[in-house]
Amino acid sequence: MQNPQAPEGALAIVTGGGALPRLLAEDCRRRGRPYHVVLFEGITPDWLSGHPVIPAVFEKPGRLFAALRGAGVGQVVFAGGIRRPRINPMRFDMKAIRLAPMLFKAMRVGDDAALRIVSGIFEGEGLKIVAAHTLLSGLIARPGVLGDIQPSDADRADAARAAQIVAALGTVDVGQGAVVAQGICLGVESIQGTDAMLGFVGQTAPGFRPNPEGARGVLLKAPKPGQDWRIDLPAIGPDTIDAVAAAGLAGVVVQTGAVLILGEAETVARANAHGLFLWSREA
Repeated sequence: MQNPQAPEGALAIVTGGGALPRLLAEDCRRRGRPYHVVLFEGITPDWLSGHPVIPAVFEKPGRLFAALRGAGVGQVVFAGGIRRPRINPMRFDMKAIRLAPMLFKAMRVGDDAALRIVSGIFEGEGLKIVAAHTLLSGLIARPGVLGDIQPSDADRADAARAAQIVAALGTVDVGQGAVVAQGICLGVESIQGTDAMLGFVGQTAPGFRPNPEGARGVLLKAPKPGQDWRIDLPAIGPDTIDAVAAAGLAGVVVQTGAVLILGEAETVARANAHGLFLWSREA
């Protein structure tokens, strides 16, 4: 069931990696809502056929905002991860020159602070920022164990420890995830992202678990304290489950009501197939 609010003009989907931008675009097309996929240089999704695209260049925001106005865009949603660009001032248009102090500041701060700066620039152009989960219902993690596998008492203790770590990381705007096994932090998420963290854990964890026969460890994902939920909620999906299995962990924990599950049915099915638990834990 979709959000009943009436749309305010066309929707611009500022597109990064992952499944979320595609889900939003397909939902707009299905409902007949006008929309445009905003595609910055270097982003190459494989699902664009049949979708209206507005190409964008980081150094030319004036051109982008003119295109959005011409397309009747009133709302903007940020969807999927975008790697920070290496900005070339030699390519700046006049709008970028005026915005330069904010753009360069955004390159030197944490993700949440950077996205607040970027969203503020869009809002300064009269555009409304909307959250993906207000456009697509059913994305936010509901409470409880979502699959067939139950976390053990040791897994629950590791989840509590991981939640403390993620909360601490969030206060300095670093990351939204951590891996803990037997009370030991095996990895924390930073600018490189969840997949890089899980790859590192898979390569290094066996030598750091105190009991080789004990709890294998959990991945926990949760938002940063005070984070703007419109622009960068943490998310998991079927690929996350595969990466957790490859890292040798026991399961995934997400914060109830605060993490996006992209394709819940498939994500749960993948967890069951790998013998992993998927637990939506109250904060």
